[in-house]
Amino acid sequence: MSQTLYLECYSGISGDMTVAALLDLGADQQVLEKALESLPISGFKTIISRVKKSGLDSCDFHVKLDHDNHDHDMAYLHGDHHHGEKHSHHHQTESGHHHPHQEKKTHSHANWGLSEIVEIISQALITDCAKALAIRIFSIIADAEAKAHGVPSDRVHFHEVGAVDSIVDIVAVAVCLDNLDIREVIVPEVYEGRGFVRCQHGTIPIPVPAVTHIAASHQLNLHITSTEGELITPTGAAIVAGIKTSDQLPKQFTIEKTGIGAGKRIYDRPSLLRAMLITDKTQKNEGIYKLETNIDDCGGEILGFVMERLFEAGARDVHYVPAFMKKNRPSYLLSVICTEEDIARLEQIIFEETTTIGIRRVQMESTGLKRIVKRIKTSLGEAQVKVCELASGKRIYPEYESVVGICEKRQIAYQDAYHIIKKESEIAEGIVVK
Repeated sequence: MSQTLYLECYSGISGDMTVAALLDLGADQQVLEKALESLPISGFKTIISRVKKSGLDSCDFHVKLDHDNHDHDMAYLHGDHHHGEKHSHHHQTESGHHHPHQEKKTHSHANWGLSEIVEIISQALITDCAKALAIRIFSIIADAEAKAHGVPSDRVHFHEVGAVDSIVDIVAVAVCLDNLDIREVIVPEVYEGRGFVRCQHGTIPIPVPAVTHIAASHQLNLHITSTEGELITPTGAAIVAGIKTSDQLPKQFTIEKTGIGAGKRIYDRPSLLRAMLITDKTQKNEGIYKLETNIDDCGGEILGFVMERLFEAGARDVHYVPAFMKKNRPSYLLSVICTEEDIARLEQIIFEETTTIGIRRVQMESTGLKRIVKRIKTSLGEAQVKVCELASGKRIYPEYESVVGICEKRQIAYQDAYHIIKKESEIAEGIVVK
């Protein structure tokens, strides 16, 4: 059964934080290890452990590279003036589990383009869904880096050391999401710091250009804080862009499970990513809309035909109301009740079949009884009825078409057939009529 994930990014987001939070939610660690072992790259091992962050028990996912890429070196990133521990994983409270990867055939490029990275991901022994997600996330990074550096995306190259780190994080996120069967992801906003950060090209402003391009292209809601430091990494931003399906939390929801992923960098706030599996408990609005237009120059035959077409196309209800327009012209007000998914189709019919040049549209709230359609055996034959549930009990309404069919077959009056079907259906459903 698919699940809904809510990511609470008050301390920003990075690849390793996301993997750790998903593991803490219950993603299968062995499935992840096998997936990473199948990658045709070497020079890394993963360490999964438990750490304390502000006294909170958290999961830590660390990609240990043969060559350091300074991602977690606070002195390198922000200068020697930055206070705080350099590596948060020094404070692990339990020994980590090391998973060294066997030597295997690797790509020898010092710099990899997107095509090489896609080839690497494609060779991994993971599901097609996980592959597609991982490639989509990496493509988002490549597009953002291309914009930042002013080059085509096929000319963007990633240094091998940083690419390995990102590939592992991104593939791990895709595998964990797939393993948890998460299909909906809600990310209302992502907190970011300010100032400058050092990279291989020099010192750049925060949010770094790749993050700003991702945020702009994928409508990420940024919340800039007073924290001096980079809270959102390009990998973290690309993950949000690649997996987010909504930025609106339900008005009411329950939390089924919580996972906390630890970050490595130390700023003035605990580096934590909290992930929650939630269930929407909001009373569902069916998304009912009313389409409305005034028509003063269409004949009755046309309006009758339009009504038939609208019902056939899925309208919930269609009706006309006589009205007088400007200059006292007799006219009709056409009203159509429908669901959101049917709006475009029904509006097209109205424009095609009538002389109107404008349609008003308004979303409506509605209250409906819980109901079910049943076929009931009666003395007149099998009839279709609608069983509605009220606070006081059930109520039965025979369906019009079903009653008409019995009337034609039995040659009896509609009122007689209706009352017989209703009474016998109430008895069949155990309804006591006072």
